[in-house]
Amino acid sequence: MSVLVVGLSHRTAPIELLERVALGDARAVKLLHDAVGQAHVSEAAVLSTCNRLEVYADVTRFHGGVADVTELLARHTEVAPDDLAPYLYTRYEERAVEHLFSLACGLDSMVVGEAQVLGQLRAALRTAQAERTVGGALDGLVQQALRVGKRAHAETGIDRAAPSLVTAGLALAVDGDLAGRRALVVGAGSVGRLAAAVLTAAGADVVVVNRTAEHARHLAASFGARAAGLDALAVELAVTDVVVSCTGAAGVVLDASTVASARTGVETPLAVLDLALPHDVDPEVGTLPGVRLVGLAQLAARADAVDLGAVDPSAVDLGAVDAGAAADVEDVRRIAADGVATYLSELRGERVAPTVVALRERAQEVVDLELARLDARLPGLDPAARDETADALRRAVEKLLHEPTVRMKALAAEHGGDRYAEALHTLFDLPDPTVVDDGPAEAGQA
Repeated sequence: MSVLVVGLSHRTAPIELLERVALGDARAVKLLHDAVGQAHVSEAAVLSTCNRLEVYADVTRFHGGVADVTELLARHTEVAPDDLAPYLYTRYEERAVEHLFSLACGLDSMVVGEAQVLGQLRAALRTAQAERTVGGALDGLVQQALRVGKRAHAETGIDRAAPSLVTAGLALAVDGDLAGRRALVVGAGSVGRLAAAVLTAAGADVVVVNRTAEHARHLAASFGARAAGLDALAVELAVTDVVVSCTGAAGVVLDASTVASARTGVETPLAVLDLALPHDVDPEVGTLPGVRLVGLAQLAARADAVDLGAVDPSAVDLGAVDAGAAADVEDVRRIAADGVATYLSELRGERVAPTVVALRERAQEVVDLELARLDARLPGLDPAARDETADALRRAVEKLLHEPTVRMKALAAEHGGDRYAEALHTLFDLPDPTVVDDGPAEAGQA
Protein backbone atom coordinates (compact mmCIF):
# COMPACT_ATOMS: atom_id res chain seq x y z
CA MET A 1 0.00 0.00 0.00
CA SER A 2 1.20 3.50 -0.91
CA VAL A 3 -1.63 5.73 0.28
CA LEU A 4 -1.78 9.37 -0.76
CA VAL A 5 -4.04 12.19 0.44
CA VAL A 6 -4.47 15.37 -1.59
CA GLY A 7 -6.97 17.97 -0.43
CA LEU A 8 -7.81 21.30 1.10
CA SER A 9 -9.71 22.27 4.24
CA HIS A 10 -10.61 25.12 6.54
CA ARG A 11 -7.03 24.99 7.79
CA THR A 12 -5.54 25.85 4.40
CA ALA A 13 -8.24 27.53 2.31
CA PRO A 14 -10.70 30.43 2.76
CA ILE A 15 -14.41 29.63 2.98
CA GLU A 16 -14.96 31.34 -0.36
CA LEU A 17 -12.74 28.74 -2.05
CA LEU A 18 -14.26 25.85 -0.10
CA GLU A 19 -17.66 26.95 -1.40
CA ARG A 20 -16.36 26.81 -4.96
CA VAL A 21 -14.91 23.31 -4.60
CA ALA A 22 -17.87 21.74 -2.77
CA LEU A 23 -18.97 18.59 -4.63
CA GLY A 24 -22.43 17.07 -4.67
CA ASP A 25 -22.86 13.29 -4.58
CA ALA A 26 -22.98 12.88 -8.36
CA ARG A 27 -19.83 14.93 -8.95
CA ALA A 28 -18.00 13.08 -6.18
CA VAL A 29 -18.85 9.75 -7.81
CA LYS A 30 -17.59 11.03 -11.17
CA LEU A 31 -14.36 12.12 -9.50
CA LEU A 32 -13.99 8.63 -7.98
CA HIS A 33 -14.24 6.89 -11.33
CA ASP A 34 -11.96 9.35 -13.08
CA ALA A 35 -9.39 8.89 -10.30
CA VAL A 36 -9.12 5.11 -10.64
CA GLY A 37 -8.85 5.60 -14.38
CA GLN A 38 -5.56 7.47 -13.96
CA ALA A 39 -2.23 5.83 -14.72
CA HIS A 40 -0.87 5.99 -11.17
CA VAL A 41 -4.05 5.48 -9.10
CA SER A 42 -5.42 2.02 -8.29
CA GLU A 43 -7.97 2.87 -5.56
CA ALA A 44 -9.74 6.08 -4.55
CA ALA A 45 -12.18 7.53 -2.01
CA VAL A 46 -13.49 11.11 -1.83
CA LEU A 47 -14.35 12.94 1.39
CA SER A 48 -16.37 16.10 0.70
CA THR A 49 -17.77 17.97 3.70
CA CYS A 50 -18.71 21.54 4.57
CA ASN A 51 -15.10 22.38 5.39
CA ARG A 52 -12.90 20.02 3.39
CA LEU A 53 -12.42 18.17 0.12
CA GLU A 54 -9.94 15.30 0.14
CA VAL A 55 -9.05 12.48 -2.23
CA TYR A 56 -7.57 9.34 -0.70
CA ALA A 57 -5.75 7.20 -3.24
CA ASP A 58 -3.63 4.07 -3.40
CA VAL A 59 -0.92 5.00 -5.88
CA THR A 60 1.91 3.26 -7.70
CA ARG A 61 4.14 6.35 -7.70
CA PHE A 62 4.14 9.37 -5.42
CA HIS A 63 4.82 12.16 -7.91
CA GLY A 64 2.65 10.62 -10.60
CA GLY A 65 -0.18 10.13 -8.11
CA VAL A 66 0.02 13.73 -6.87
CA ALA A 67 -0.06 15.03 -10.44
CA ASP A 68 -3.02 12.80 -11.36
CA VAL A 69 -5.12 13.71 -8.33
CA THR A 70 -4.29 17.42 -8.42
CA GLU A 71 -5.28 17.67 -12.08
CA LEU A 72 -8.57 15.89 -11.35
CA LEU A 73 -9.39 18.18 -8.43
CA ALA A 74 -8.88 21.24 -10.61
CA ARG A 75 -10.99 19.77 -13.39
CA HIS A 76 -13.89 18.60 -11.24
CA THR A 77 -14.06 21.72 -9.07
CA GLU A 78 -13.62 23.99 -12.11
CA VAL A 79 -10.96 25.96 -10.27
CA ALA A 80 -7.84 26.87 -12.22
CA PRO A 81 -4.84 24.76 -11.11
CA ASP A 82 -2.83 27.87 -10.25
CA ASP A 83 -5.67 29.13 -8.04
CA LEU A 84 -6.08 25.77 -6.33
CA ALA A 85 -2.47 24.67 -5.83
CA PRO A 86 -1.50 27.14 -3.04
CA TYR A 87 -4.21 25.73 -0.77
CA LEU A 88 -3.65 22.01 -1.39
CA TYR A 89 -1.83 19.72 1.02
CA THR A 90 -0.43 16.26 0.39
CA ARG A 91 0.16 13.45 2.82
CA TYR A 92 1.91 10.21 1.84
CA GLU A 93 2.18 6.77 3.43
CA GLU A 94 2.75 7.15 7.20
CA ARG A 95 1.77 10.83 7.22
CA ALA A 96 -1.37 9.98 5.25
CA VAL A 97 -2.31 7.36 7.84
CA GLU A 98 -1.65 9.82 10.67
CA HIS A 99 -3.80 12.44 8.95
CA LEU A 100 -6.72 10.06 8.44
CA PHE A 101 -6.69 8.73 12.02
CA SER A 102 -6.46 12.25 13.42
CA LEU A 103 -9.37 13.27 11.20
CA ALA A 104 -11.49 10.28 12.29
CA CYS A 105 -10.88 11.19 15.94
CA GLY A 106 -12.10 14.74 15.34
CA LEU A 107 -8.69 16.34 15.88
CA ASP A 108 -8.57 18.00 12.46
CA SER A 109 -12.13 19.36 12.51
CA MET A 110 -13.12 23.01 12.54
CA VAL A 111 -14.31 22.39 16.09
CA VAL A 112 -11.87 19.95 17.66
CA GLY A 113 -13.42 16.64 18.65
CA GLU A 114 -16.75 16.85 16.79
CA ALA A 115 -18.14 13.42 15.93
CA GLN A 116 -19.96 14.25 12.71
CA VAL A 117 -16.86 13.56 10.65
CA LEU A 118 -17.12 9.88 11.56
CA GLY A 119 -20.44 9.64 9.75
CA GLN A 120 -19.08 11.61 6.81
CA LEU A 121 -16.06 9.34 6.56
CA ARG A 122 -18.23 6.24 6.80
CA ALA A 123 -20.48 7.59 4.03
CA ALA A 124 -17.43 8.30 1.84
CA LEU A 125 -16.25 4.72 2.28
CA ARG A 126 -19.67 3.28 1.51
CA THR A 127 -19.87 5.32 -1.68
CA ALA A 128 -16.43 4.14 -2.77
CA GLN A 129 -17.37 0.55 -1.94
CA ALA A 130 -20.61 0.81 -3.91
CA GLU A 131 -18.72 2.27 -6.88
CA ARG A 132 -15.98 -0.36 -6.50
CA THR A 133 -13.18 2.19 -6.38
CA VAL A 134 -11.62 0.84 -3.17
CA GLY A 135 -9.98 -2.49 -2.53
CA GLY A 136 -7.84 -4.10 0.13
CA ALA A 137 -5.62 -1.08 0.70
CA LEU A 138 -8.02 1.83 1.28
CA ASP A 139 -10.94 -0.24 2.54
CA GLY A 140 -8.93 -1.71 5.41
CA LEU A 141 -7.28 1.62 6.19
CA VAL A 142 -10.53 3.59 6.46
CA GLN A 143 -12.24 0.79 8.41
CA GLN A 144 -9.43 0.88 10.96
CA ALA A 145 -9.59 4.68 11.16
CA LEU A 146 -13.33 4.47 11.87
CA ARG A 147 -12.73 1.95 14.66
CA VAL A 148 -10.11 4.20 16.24
CA GLY A 149 -12.43 7.21 15.93
CA LYS A 150 -15.26 5.34 17.65
CA ARG A 151 -12.87 4.28 20.39
CA ALA A 152 -11.78 7.88 20.92
CA HIS A 153 -15.37 8.97 21.54
CA ALA A 154 -16.23 5.91 23.63
CA GLU A 155 -13.21 6.01 25.95
CA THR A 156 -12.80 9.76 26.48
CA GLY A 157 -14.91 12.81 27.20
CA ILE A 158 -13.94 14.43 23.90
CA ASP A 159 -17.62 15.10 23.14
CA ARG A 160 -17.78 17.61 25.97
CA ALA A 161 -14.59 19.23 24.70
CA ALA A 162 -15.90 19.72 21.21
CA PRO A 163 -19.44 20.81 20.41
CA SER A 164 -20.72 20.21 16.92
CA LEU A 165 -20.71 22.97 14.34
CA VAL A 166 -24.37 23.51 15.20
CA THR A 167 -23.64 23.96 18.89
CA ALA A 168 -20.64 26.16 18.24
CA GLY A 169 -22.55 28.27 15.72
CA LEU A 170 -25.51 28.74 18.02
CA ALA A 171 -23.16 29.80 20.80
CA LEU A 172 -21.93 32.61 18.53
CA ALA A 173 -25.30 33.56 17.05
CA VAL A 174 -27.65 33.45 20.04
CA ASP A 175 -27.50 35.47 23.23
CA GLY A 176 -28.75 33.50 26.23
CA ASP A 177 -30.25 30.03 26.26
CA LEU A 178 -32.58 28.49 23.69
CA ALA A 179 -35.31 27.25 25.99
CA GLY A 180 -38.70 28.44 24.80
CA ARG A 181 -37.31 30.07 21.67
CA ARG A 182 -38.91 29.46 18.27
CA ALA A 183 -36.37 27.85 15.96
CA LEU A 184 -36.56 27.22 12.22
CA VAL A 185 -34.44 24.50 10.63
CA VAL A 186 -34.16 24.91 6.85
CA GLY A 187 -33.06 21.61 5.30
CA ALA A 188 -33.73 18.01 6.24
CA GLY A 189 -30.35 16.40 5.54
CA SER A 190 -27.77 15.13 8.03
CA VAL A 191 -26.87 18.62 9.29
CA GLY A 192 -30.57 19.53 9.53
CA ARG A 193 -31.13 16.44 11.67
CA LEU A 194 -28.23 17.43 13.90
CA ALA A 195 -29.59 20.97 14.19
CA ALA A 196 -33.06 19.69 15.09
CA ALA A 197 -31.55 17.42 17.74
CA VAL A 198 -29.47 20.19 19.31
CA LEU A 199 -32.32 22.71 19.30
CA THR A 200 -34.85 20.24 20.68
CA ALA A 201 -32.48 19.16 23.46
CA ALA A 202 -32.01 22.83 24.36
CA GLY A 203 -35.78 23.27 24.78
CA ALA A 204 -36.50 25.24 21.62
CA ASP A 205 -39.81 25.01 19.73
CA VAL A 206 -38.61 23.61 16.38
CA VAL A 207 -40.11 23.87 12.89
CA VAL A 208 -38.49 22.02 9.97
CA VAL A 209 -38.80 23.49 6.48
CA ASN A 210 -37.64 21.63 3.40
CA ARG A 211 -38.16 21.74 -0.34
CA THR A 212 -39.58 18.21 -0.14
CA ALA A 213 -42.34 18.42 2.46
CA GLU A 214 -42.31 14.68 3.09
CA HIS A 215 -38.66 14.85 4.16
CA ALA A 216 -39.49 17.72 6.48
CA ARG A 217 -42.34 15.75 8.06
CA HIS A 218 -40.13 12.69 8.54
CA LEU A 219 -37.40 14.67 10.28
CA ALA A 220 -39.85 16.70 12.39
CA ALA A 221 -41.58 13.52 13.57
CA SER A 222 -38.26 12.24 14.95
CA PHE A 223 -38.08 15.14 17.39
CA GLY A 224 -41.71 16.00 18.02
CA ALA A 225 -41.33 19.11 15.89
CA ARG A 226 -43.59 20.75 13.32
CA ALA A 227 -42.96 20.55 9.55
CA ALA A 228 -43.66 22.85 6.62
CA GLY A 229 -42.80 23.15 2.95
CA LEU A 230 -40.36 25.68 1.58
CA ASP A 231 -43.29 27.78 0.35
CA ALA A 232 -44.07 28.54 4.00
CA LEU A 233 -40.61 29.99 4.64
CA ALA A 234 -41.68 33.64 4.71
CA VAL A 235 -44.55 32.92 7.10
CA GLU A 236 -42.28 31.01 9.47
CA LEU A 237 -39.59 33.69 9.35
CA ALA A 238 -42.05 36.22 10.73
CA VAL A 239 -42.52 34.28 13.98
CA THR A 240 -39.13 32.69 14.60
CA ASP A 241 -36.21 33.67 16.80
CA VAL A 242 -33.48 31.41 15.43
CA VAL A 243 -32.83 30.07 11.93
CA VAL A 244 -30.39 27.26 11.09
CA SER A 245 -30.05 26.78 7.33
CA CYS A 246 -28.25 23.80 5.81
CA THR A 247 -29.92 22.73 2.56
CA GLY A 248 -27.04 21.95 0.20
CA ALA A 249 -28.86 23.90 -2.53
CA ALA A 250 -26.89 25.37 -5.41
CA GLY A 251 -28.16 28.92 -4.86
CA VAL A 252 -29.31 31.28 -2.12
CA VAL A 253 -32.31 30.06 -0.12
CA LEU A 254 -32.73 33.07 2.17
CA ASP A 255 -32.32 36.38 0.36
CA ALA A 256 -32.28 39.76 2.06
CA SER A 257 -35.57 40.98 0.59
CA THR A 258 -37.48 37.89 1.78
CA VAL A 259 -36.11 38.19 5.30
CA ALA A 260 -36.69 41.96 5.43
CA SER A 261 -40.26 41.60 4.23
CA ALA A 262 -41.02 38.75 6.64
CA ARG A 263 -39.57 40.67 9.61
CA THR A 264 -41.40 43.94 8.93
CA GLY A 265 -42.94 45.08 12.19
CA VAL A 266 -41.20 42.35 14.22
CA GLU A 267 -39.18 43.81 17.09
CA THR A 268 -37.57 40.67 18.49
CA PRO A 269 -34.02 39.94 17.23
CA LEU A 270 -33.34 37.17 14.76
CA ALA A 271 -30.27 34.90 14.86
CA VAL A 272 -29.39 33.19 11.56
CA LEU A 273 -26.85 30.36 11.41
CA ASP A 274 -25.80 29.37 7.88
CA LEU A 275 -24.02 26.00 7.83
CA ALA A 276 -24.42 25.34 4.12
CA LEU A 277 -21.64 25.12 1.58
CA PRO A 278 -22.17 26.89 -0.77
CA HIS A 279 -23.95 29.32 1.55
CA ASP A 280 -27.75 29.32 1.82
CA VAL A 281 -28.11 32.84 3.16
CA ASP A 282 -27.46 36.06 1.27
CA PRO A 283 -24.67 37.88 3.19
CA GLU A 284 -26.82 41.05 3.00
CA VAL A 285 -29.17 39.40 5.51
CA GLY A 286 -26.55 40.14 8.16
CA THR A 287 -26.89 43.88 7.52
CA LEU A 288 -30.63 43.96 8.28
CA PRO A 289 -31.71 45.65 11.54
CA GLY A 290 -32.05 43.18 14.40
CA VAL A 291 -30.50 40.28 12.48
CA ARG A 292 -27.29 38.52 13.48
CA LEU A 293 -25.84 36.24 10.78
CA VAL A 294 -23.17 33.65 11.54
CA GLY A 295 -21.71 31.55 8.74
CA LEU A 296 -18.89 29.10 8.23
CA ALA A 297 -16.41 31.93 7.72
CA GLN A 298 -17.04 33.24 11.23
CA LEU A 299 -16.89 29.74 12.65
CA ALA A 300 -13.61 29.09 10.86
CA ALA A 301 -12.14 32.33 12.21
CA ARG A 302 -13.26 31.42 15.71
CA ALA A 303 -12.00 27.86 15.37
CA ASP A 304 -8.53 29.18 14.57
CA ALA A 305 -8.43 30.49 18.12
CA VAL A 306 -9.61 27.19 19.56
CA ASP A 307 -6.54 25.05 19.01
CA LEU A 308 -6.26 23.36 22.37
CA GLY A 309 -2.64 22.59 21.71
CA ALA A 310 -1.81 26.27 21.32
CA VAL A 311 -3.89 28.21 23.86
CA ASP A 312 -4.94 28.02 27.46
CA PRO A 313 -8.01 25.76 27.32
CA SER A 314 -9.57 27.53 30.29
CA ALA A 315 -9.87 30.64 28.10
CA VAL A 316 -11.75 28.93 25.29
CA ASP A 317 -15.41 29.84 24.98
CA LEU A 318 -16.77 27.36 22.43
CA GLY A 319 -19.11 25.09 24.34
CA ALA A 320 -17.43 26.00 27.64
CA VAL A 321 -14.31 23.97 26.95
CA ASP A 322 -12.27 23.66 30.14
CA ALA A 323 -9.00 22.21 31.36
CA GLY A 324 -10.60 18.79 31.79
CA ALA A 325 -11.63 18.85 28.15
CA ALA A 326 -8.04 19.65 27.17
CA ALA A 327 -6.99 16.48 28.97
CA ASP A 328 -9.58 14.57 26.95
CA VAL A 329 -8.08 15.97 23.75
CA GLU A 330 -4.65 14.74 24.83
CA ASP A 331 -6.14 11.30 25.53
CA VAL A 332 -7.63 11.24 22.04
CA ARG A 333 -4.29 12.21 20.55
CA ARG A 334 -2.72 9.24 22.31
CA ILE A 335 -5.47 6.92 21.06
CA ALA A 336 -4.95 8.16 17.51
CA ALA A 337 -1.17 7.72 17.80
CA ASP A 338 -1.60 4.19 19.20
CA GLY A 339 -3.98 3.37 16.36
CA VAL A 340 -1.49 4.60 13.79
CA ALA A 341 1.36 2.63 15.36
CA THR A 342 -0.70 -0.57 15.47
CA TYR A 343 -1.89 -0.19 11.91
CA LEU A 344 1.58 0.53 10.52
CA SER A 345 3.07 -2.34 12.49
CA GLU A 346 0.53 -4.76 11.05
CA LEU A 347 1.04 -3.33 7.59
CA ARG A 348 4.81 -3.76 7.76
CA GLY A 349 4.30 -7.34 8.88
CA GLU A 350 2.06 -7.95 5.89
CA ARG A 351 4.65 -6.44 3.58
CA VAL A 352 7.33 -8.94 4.56
CA ALA A 353 4.99 -11.92 4.22
CA PRO A 354 5.78 -12.34 0.47
CA THR A 355 9.50 -12.35 1.33
CA VAL A 356 8.99 -15.13 3.88
CA VAL A 357 6.98 -17.13 1.36
CA ALA A 358 9.62 -16.57 -1.35
CA LEU A 359 12.41 -17.62 1.02
CA ARG A 360 10.64 -20.84 1.95
CA GLU A 361 9.90 -21.58 -1.70
CA ARG A 362 13.58 -21.08 -2.52
CA ALA A 363 14.54 -23.45 0.30
CA GLN A 364 12.05 -26.03 -0.99
CA GLU A 365 13.58 -25.72 -4.47
CA VAL A 366 17.02 -26.48 -3.00
CA VAL A 367 15.71 -29.52 -1.10
CA ASP A 368 13.91 -30.86 -4.19
CA LEU A 369 17.04 -30.35 -6.28
CA GLU A 370 19.22 -32.26 -3.81
CA LEU A 371 16.69 -35.08 -3.57
CA ALA A 372 16.64 -35.32 -7.36
CA ARG A 373 20.44 -35.60 -7.35
CA LEU A 374 20.24 -38.26 -4.65
CA ASP A 375 17.76 -40.24 -6.74
CA ALA A 376 20.08 -40.00 -9.76
CA ARG A 377 23.16 -41.12 -7.82
CA LEU A 378 21.48 -43.86 -5.81
CA PRO A 379 18.62 -45.18 -7.94
CA GLY A 380 18.40 -48.35 -5.88
CA LEU A 381 18.12 -46.56 -2.53
CA ASP A 382 15.64 -48.19 -0.15
CA PRO A 383 12.38 -46.10 -0.24
CA ALA A 384 12.22 -45.91 3.55
CA ALA A 385 15.80 -44.65 3.69
CA ARG A 386 15.04 -42.17 0.93
CA ASP A 387 12.00 -40.82 2.81
CA GLU A 388 13.99 -40.52 6.03
CA THR A 389 16.72 -38.62 4.19
CA ALA A 390 14.12 -36.28 2.65
CA ASP A 391 12.52 -35.61 6.04
CA ALA A 392 15.92 -34.94 7.59
CA LEU A 393 16.73 -32.40 4.87
CA ARG A 394 13.41 -30.62 5.31
CA ARG A 395 13.77 -30.53 9.12
CA ALA A 396 17.26 -29.09 8.82
CA VAL A 397 16.09 -26.35 6.44
CA GLU A 398 13.05 -25.57 8.61
CA LYS A 399 15.23 -25.19 11.71
CA LEU A 400 17.66 -22.97 9.84
CA LEU A 401 14.86 -20.72 8.54
CA HIS A 402 12.68 -20.59 11.65
CA GLU A 403 14.62 -18.09 13.75
CA PRO A 404 15.47 -15.69 10.88
CA THR A 405 11.85 -15.57 9.65
CA VAL A 406 10.45 -15.06 13.16
CA ARG A 407 12.98 -12.31 13.82
CA MET A 408 12.30 -10.67 10.46
CA LYS A 409 8.55 -10.52 11.15
CA ALA A 410 9.20 -8.94 14.53
CA LEU A 411 11.73 -6.45 13.17
CA ALA A 412 9.53 -5.61 10.20
CA ALA A 413 6.90 -4.25 12.61
CA GLU A 414 9.36 -1.52 13.59
CA HIS A 415 9.97 1.66 11.63
CA GLY A 416 12.36 0.92 8.77
CA GLY A 417 11.77 -2.81 9.13
CA ASP A 418 11.39 -3.20 5.37
CA ARG A 419 15.19 -3.12 5.16
CA TYR A 420 15.39 -6.64 6.56
CA ALA A 421 13.14 -8.00 3.84
CA GLU A 422 15.23 -6.17 1.25
CA ALA A 423 18.38 -7.72 2.70
CA LEU A 424 16.92 -11.22 2.38
CA HIS A 425 15.92 -10.51 -1.20
CA THR A 426 19.51 -9.56 -1.96
CA LEU A 427 21.24 -12.34 0.02
CA PHE A 428 19.09 -15.16 -1.37
CA ASP A 429 18.46 -13.64 -4.81
CA LEU A 430 14.70 -13.74 -4.32
CA PRO A 431 12.22 -12.26 -6.81
CA ASP A 432 12.19 -8.44 -6.64
CA PRO A 433 9.35 -6.69 -4.76
CA THR A 434 6.61 -5.38 -7.00
CA VAL A 435 5.96 -2.16 -5.06
CA VAL A 436 7.25 0.97 -6.79
CA ASP A 437 7.92 3.92 -4.50
CA ASP A 438 9.47 7.15 -5.77
CA GLY A 439 8.06 9.23 -2.93
CA PRO A 440 10.11 11.55 -0.72
CA ALA A 441 11.20 10.59 2.76
CA GLU A 442 9.07 13.43 4.09
CA ALA A 443 5.96 14.14 2.03
CA GLY A 444 3.05 16.24 3.12
CA GLN A 445 4.02 19.87 2.92
CA ALA A 446 1.00 22.09 2.49
